[in-house]
Amino acid sequence: MTEWTSKKYNEYYNSYVPWLEDKYLAWFGENKTSYTAKEQLDKTKLTNDKNLNAIQDGLNTGVSGQLKSDGLLGGVGDLVSKEGVNRAERGDSGLGEKEAIEKGKGGQKKGWGESIPGAGWVTGGGKK
Repeated sequence: MTEWTSKKYNEYYNSYVPWLEDKYLAWFGENKTSYTAKEQLDKTKLTNDKNLNAIQDGLNTGVSGQLKSDGLLGGVGDLVSKEGVNRAERGDSGLGEKEAIEKGKGGQKKGWGESIPGAGWVTGGGKK
């Protein structure tokens, strides 16, 4: 029973947490790509001078802001977030079941609605 519970917990966690993260970041106009870019750029302080750090912080915000949903590269940021980061977090290859088996990636499913247990009502997949 404990093994089954642990398996189900991990299955739901890996399915829903990326979705929840996306929704949370969307409240602030961010996506995972812009948030990660800003976070990584903030780690690269070049000097200990507060004036130069302020300039660098402004540049970092400007660069990562271009990857936000409403930024110049918003489409790229959203695409990388949804198709790259989320699939990597779920371990989803993005291939259909047949293609995944042919390429030796197992029977991983394609698309978030198919990957999230019980999400058929959202995507219209429901019972067949």
